[in-house]
Amino acid sequence: MGNAMTLVPWTEGEVLLRLVFATMAGGLIGWNRHRAGKPAGIGTHALVALGSGLFVGIVSGGGESHVDALSRAIQGVAVGVGFLGAGEIFREPGPSIHVVGLTSAAALWVTAGLGLMIVAGPVIEALAATALVMAVLEIAPRLERRLPDSSRRA
Repeated sequence: MGNAMTLVPWTEGEVLLRLVFATMAGGLIGWNRHRAGKPAGIGTHALVALGSGLFVGIVSGGGESHVDALSRAIQGVAVGVGFLGAGEIFREPGPSIHVVGLTSAAALWVTAGLGLMIVAGPVIEALAATALVMAVLEIAPRLERRLPDSSRRA
């Protein structure tokens, strides 16, 4: 069979269930960003995770896929979401350089990765990764508020 191997050996029902899980994981991350008052919220993150999963599903085509095609799909998603994330990053005017939106851009990027992993990879690890993302998004701002602000140093 050449370069073909079974990468996504799921039935259509399993793929659909995985797409639902991916959408829910993305929505959960988006809920965090919505609560933080960020423009990319529940819908955006849910769609990024779903879209990423769909691209992997297209390449997998019923359970058999070429490693090259899957690799290109993953690379395309990573680059494409990078451009989407760039729209979240802004430099605020002022006397000092202040950039905002880096965490939101990173959240979009990792959401795409989760969508890919949930649909094409091991679900338990993907759900654990989702929990790690949520922990980082919840804990990091609290830690950052307690640490000295490096932008105010002389």
